[in-house]
Amino acid sequence: MKKKAEWPRRLRSQEWYGGTSRDVIYHRGWMKNQGYPHDLFDGRPVIGILNTWSDMTPCNGHLRELAEKVKAGVWEAGGFPLEVPVFSASENTFRPTAMMYRNLAALAVEEAIRGQPMDGCVLMVGCDKTTPSLLMGASSVDLPSIVVTGGPMLNGYFRGERVGSGTHLWKFSEMVKAGEMTQAEFLEAEASMSRSSGTCNTMGTASTMASMAEALGMALSGNAAIPAVDSRRKVMAQLTGRRIVQMVKDDLKPSDILTKEAFENAIRTNAAIGGSTNAVIHLLAVAGRVGIDLTLDDWDRCGRDVPTVVNLMPSGKYLMEEFFYAGGLPVVLKRLGEAGLLHKGALTVSGETMWDEVKDVVNWNEDVILPAEEALTQSGGIVVLRGNLAPKGAVLKPSAASPHLLTHRGRAVVFEDIDDYKAKINDDALDIDETCVMVMKNCGPKGYPGMAEVGNMGLPPKVLKKGITDMVRISDARMSGTAYGTVVLHTSPEAAVGGPLAVVRNGDMIELDVPTRRLHLDISDEELASRLADWKPNHELPSSGYAWLHQQHVQGADTGADLDFLKGCRGNAVGKDSH
Repeated sequence: MKKKAEWPRRLRSQEWYGGTSRDVIYHRGWMKNQGYPHDLFDGRPVIGILNTWSDMTPCNGHLRELAEKVKAGVWEAGGFPLEVPVFSASENTFRPTAMMYRNLAALAVEEAIRGQPMDGCVLMVGCDKTTPSLLMGASSVDLPSIVVTGGPMLNGYFRGERVGSGTHLWKFSEMVKAGEMTQAEFLEAEASMSRSSGTCNTMGTASTMASMAEALGMALSGNAAIPAVDSRRKVMAQLTGRRIVQMVKDDLKPSDILTKEAFENAIRTNAAIGGSTNAVIHLLAVAGRVGIDLTLDDWDRCGRDVPTVVNLMPSGKYLMEEFFYAGGLPVVLKRLGEAGLLHKGALTVSGETMWDEVKDVVNWNEDVILPAEEALTQSGGIVVLRGNLAPKGAVLKPSAASPHLLTHRGRAVVFEDIDDYKAKINDDALDIDETCVMVMKNCGPKGYPGMAEVGNMGLPPKVLKKGITDMVRISDARMSGTAYGTVVLHTSPEAAVGGPLAVVRNGDMIELDVPTRRLHLDISDEELASRLADWKPNHELPSSGYAWLHQQHVQGADTGADLDFLKGCRGNAVGKDSH
């Protein structure tokens, strides 16, 4: 257990606010124009409440109200709360994809912390990219930090059926193409999909990353699943405000919590909850910021023997509301501990070990959090595939895949990019059937640019009308955490940098063998080498702005797709005074 720092002591914020020099009076005097009394600058912890609220980030639209509860907790504990708006990368709004702006948001958050008089930070997050971007930025500065999420929205219902945000969007869209649902019915269903404040109510990326923050020990126990509109979410926010003040006094930092054991706990948790494949790329990036050697091999090693016991969409049938009522993530962590799959001594932001936090919790619904012998899949961890088509790896989510397709050989039907896919997929003349393997190129970190969630390509109508709902799909793109199917993602190296995916041709045979972790293009080594030697980029490169910076410096999906000049960049948290 980490030894607590001495208290009282001079804090970082006193570099700005403590003393009588001209520079201090400059900083302190301007703050007083908001009506703050002089004694608030007496050396008590200054807490930055980093808020990703935005009207254009609907998942986080309620965070201003929640921030007031955080402030109340900070005041109660003797701290000085200051709310700071930070870059909010909205999954629902940003084009070409929010993923392109995750690293920009992380950089902005890092500098917002480093350049301002904060002693500790509350990271107010919700929407998919806001959680990893704030974790990345805070980890780089390494001041005491704690996560509070906005929580999932309430269950959706349409004609008596549970409706999962995202998951049913894909389902209903395919039903319209198959002629099983009218467009008018689809529009009627829209109103049932998002009926309260909060993030997606499935185990999509937002709920997954909330769970990852808790499993890493960076949020208070029970934080992940409380619905956004439940009064207990406000209680959690207030308790978080109280806790960050004590974390500052104890000097409990992200580097104390984000150990290799913490990441292994999170990987196993992701398997148990049927979490999003996006967790792979985000945890690799966070690990890079704190200098932890985390690789795709760790994902396969740690997750391979973990059963998926959380019966939530898109893998199962329930939603986050039921998950909370059943006991939430603490029940899952207890299960892992009882099975010998949890590093019980991992430290959390509470100052206690993970096991101390969860050992006494109760599962209130074993149809939502299943017994291991009734798991959705016995090997629920993210599968890492390798072979001549993915020398640096590709990933697949087994709990969302069709068992009969986990070993498959089929003819490639190739789309050069997302526009090519959209132009061809609805054409009845497209030479494709359910035995084929759909391949899409140029949708990786550099190629799209930004690596959009387009990997779960919709099936062609001519196949859907046969009653077929899944096919093997391969790309260098990502997939929404709310989506499902036998989808191979994050294929590395990506096509845009000349990875083998770039030279797949229509008619090539591709083998997928999940049990042996193999992804193979059935051509000779000589033919593959010849094709790669002849390959030339066929997409336009950005010439200015952040898009140019991103394209020049983003790394591959296999290492987290962070910018190369930011990885492992934890540094001095005290800025230089220019006055």
